[in-house]
Amino acid sequence: MISAVLYLGEDGYTACRITGHSGQAEAGRDIVCAAVSILGCTCVNSLETVCSIIPEITENQEGVLEFRLPELKPEENAKAQILMGALKQGLTDLADAYPRNVTLKIQSLSH
Repeated sequence: MISAVLYLGEDGYTACRITGHSGQAEAGRDIVCAAVSILGCTCVNSLETVCSIIPEITENQEGVLEFRLPELKPEENAKAQILMGALKQGLTDLADAYPRNVTLKIQSLSH
């Protein structure tokens, strides 16, 4: 099971943690795992190349991708939220299509 968590702060999404393997198919043939990996990596790479925002990658190993947005100016955050929203949409779509293989949780950082 792949577990994805998006962290939601006052100004939008601030971080993401994706862990696990979907178990939908054998390694190297698992379209669900590949889809989640592409979503996460594309978000991180697009933050860097499209928005010039360097996320803090705290873990990037097989089965784990975790990153956090740095402190951003409002105009930078607006751009980052578009990409984070696209990540949320993609993960939501996968969790809906493959509920036995992917879960998505939104964790509020507000108290």
